[in-house]
Amino acid sequence: MLKLIYTENSFYLECSTMSLEEWVGQRVILALRLSQNLCVAPSTASFLLPVDLPGIEALKAEAKRADSEIIDLSVCDPEYLEVTLRGSWLSDGAEDADGVFVTMMSDRTEFFLHKLWQAAQACASVISE
Repeated sequence: MLKLIYTENSFYLECSTMSLEEWVGQRVILALRLSQNLCVAPSTASFLLPVDLPGIEALKAEAKRADSEIIDLSVCDPEYLEVTLRGSWLSDGAEDADGVFVTMMSDRTEFFLHKLWQAAQACASVISE
């Protein structure tokens, strides 16, 4: 399962071995016990990856082979590839952008995507320093 955790200024991508159903179930139980609002809705999430990252071609091939209904990859300009995922958005229902997006794909695609995102973050931090 992939979790994209959105905050006010950024997001973080996390890979988990827990099943989507199990994680959502635990999150629902936690919200009930804490008397918190929890909204779960089908949604999409998008983010950018540099097209020159090693492994991008392998991700494209794996996404076409195994997960074409969950992930879309499209070149948005000469430097970046847009990754769009279909899954579920969990939030407290407020209009702000804080929440968690979850989706499930093949383990291999999740692994590629997570590693590429980590590599893109490492490149971005080197550039900003």
